[in-house]
Amino acid sequence: MLFQAYFPKNSLKTEKIRHLKFFSPNFVPEVQPSIRPMFNLAPKHTQLIKQKAQELGFLYCGVSKADFLEEEAPRLESWLNQNMHGQMHYMANHFDKRLDPRLLVDGAKSVVSLLLNYYPEEKQRDDTFQISKYAYGQDYHFVIKDKLKTLFNYIQEEIGEVGGRVFVDSAPVMDKVWAKKSGAGWVGKNSNLIRPGVGSFFFIAELILDLELEPDGPIKDYCGTCTKCMDACPTDAISAPYVVDGSKCISYFTIELKDQIPQEVEGKFGNWVFGCDICQDVCPWNRFSKPHQEPAFHPHPELLHLSTSDWVELTQEVFSDIFRKSAVKRTGFAGLTRNLRFVARETPALGDHHVSEDLV
Repeated sequence: MLFQAYFPKNSLKTEKIRHLKFFSPNFVPEVQPSIRPMFNLAPKHTQLIKQKAQELGFLYCGVSKADFLEEEAPRLESWLNQNMHGQMHYMANHFDKRLDPRLLVDGAKSVVSLLLNYYPEEKQRDDTFQISKYAYGQDYHFVIKDKLKTLFNYIQEEIGEVGGRVFVDSAPVMDKVWAKKSGAGWVGKNSNLIRPGVGSFFFIAELILDLELEPDGPIKDYCGTCTKCMDACPTDAISAPYVVDGSKCISYFTIELKDQIPQEVEGKFGNWVFGCDICQDVCPWNRFSKPHQEPAFHPHPELLHLSTSDWVELTQEVFSDIFRKSAVKRTGFAGLTRNLRFVARETPALGDHHVSEDLV
């Protein structure tokens, strides 16, 4: 059958080779380059993975070659040296692994980047405290990891023994860089990945595999001269185009920082008490955002209707009910009430509501 794939079934050359193979097991026929078969399965495997990713609800699936991120090394080093990671000490760990996926997966050959939309159909009312839209529904770590495991199992079933790991914000992987290399979008001036016709309200995840796949190329940067995100940031966290000082970001203060919020940022949070979407909300590309189709990301029924007084009177019991499966659990009840006190005290627009000290 092997030789029939090379030559027409009834050709004289086929018959001679079929005869020779029985008498000379080591015989290798000379095949003309023009009719040499292609054994590169990378395109087929790549398409197989992309089709399954689409079935699982991912809005994009792209591939890049697993290699050392040479251009990112000095940028990451400079960012860390300027202490732009604040108290996010984990960002300084595993510097070498952040730059080389082959140190995370032995024999890694490909990085598969995937995007999953989380833009909600319904949003919180404007006249109350706000949480970032990504935290409306169930914790994305669990939702996406389940999908990735399904995809990885499918790869092993359809292709064979493939080694690899799945990642969702859980390891030193520079997800935006790999997504950019895979053609998923470009990294905007606010450091978010932006995809044409989609915007930036999506999660990024990866599979790092020891499987050879067909890489996609990066796309053009379409930010142009726009500086809306930089102009809108109330804490000046976007210190320069494409450079975000994480230690000045509202998301950092309301999620990552475990100490008291510094006085120098008083009155700058607006009504944000968990995360911040300002630089995304003002981005012109997000006018293309469309509601997600993932049931797990639908908000708790009570969340969208919480008034300012409801937030102020929040109890541990209500917190545990509404945010039981949400990423808001990361800051915890104590962290959220710290944020509520800080914002309520410094934001007159929310009225004369005062968070009770009993919430501490």
